[in-house]
Amino acid sequence: MNAYPFKGKHALVTGGTKGMGEAIVRSLVRSGATVITTARSLPMEPLAGVRYVEADVASADGTERVADVVKREFGHVDFLVNNVGGSSAPGGGALALTDAMWDAAIQVNLMSAVRLDRALLPAMVERGAGAIVHITSIQRRLPLFESTVAYAAAKAALANYSKSLANEFGPRGVRVNSVAPGFIETTAAQALVKRMAEHRQSSEDDARQVLMASLGGIPIGRPGTPEEVAELVAFLLSPLAASIHGAEFVIDGETIPTV
Repeated sequence: MNAYPFKGKHALVTGGTKGMGEAIVRSLVRSGATVITTARSLPMEPLAGVRYVEADVASADGTERVADVVKREFGHVDFLVNNVGGSSAPGGGALALTDAMWDAAIQVNLMSAVRLDRALLPAMVERGAGAIVHITSIQRRLPLFESTVAYAAAKAALANYSKSLANEFGPRGVRVNSVAPGFIETTAAQALVKRMAEHRQSSEDDARQVLMASLGGIPIGRPGTPEEVAELVAFLLSPLAASIHGAEFVIDGETIPTV
């Protein structure tokens, strides 16, 4: 098997300086890809050979800047991983959320992907080749009403949009799939636990247990790791997944117990 299956390929990964995004960047670099990644602030210790673009892809201006850098410096990308996402809304359920909080969740979790796809898909279609992976979430099927109402709704929209995109562009040579992580031990997950603890006036350990219980538990006994998600994403981008189109792969330790 080729040790560098992505040699000569260009990949854009949004939010690639921490958590799952960083793990995905590392995996693709190991496989030989030239990787461009985005972040609102540049890392203190950048990875060698990675092109960092300082931009907030939750905004139209930010996605335009990223697309301009890609087109000017690389011409096109072979792979696009829309990884950026998250929730900064407070706990307290649906009635605690303002219009601004809803808009923020939709911009980062849905529109960032929509805008970058719109900017970079034409070159993939013209070349008749490309692969896109959207990072959704099991919360699109298992929303946590106490803490992530808007986030869950935006991820559900992203999953629906991803399927539509696959139906439209699969026949034109572009594969679109999505990955739905469950509880993954990232810095963002740790921040969510902290916010829940503050809202509940409890310890972070107690809040973590509440979060685990709200998901129905994790049968394998632990959260997933960013590296596990990264390997799944790399597989979906690879030629080994050439016949996989319009699918969503759940990686949650069997948190969702239904078929």
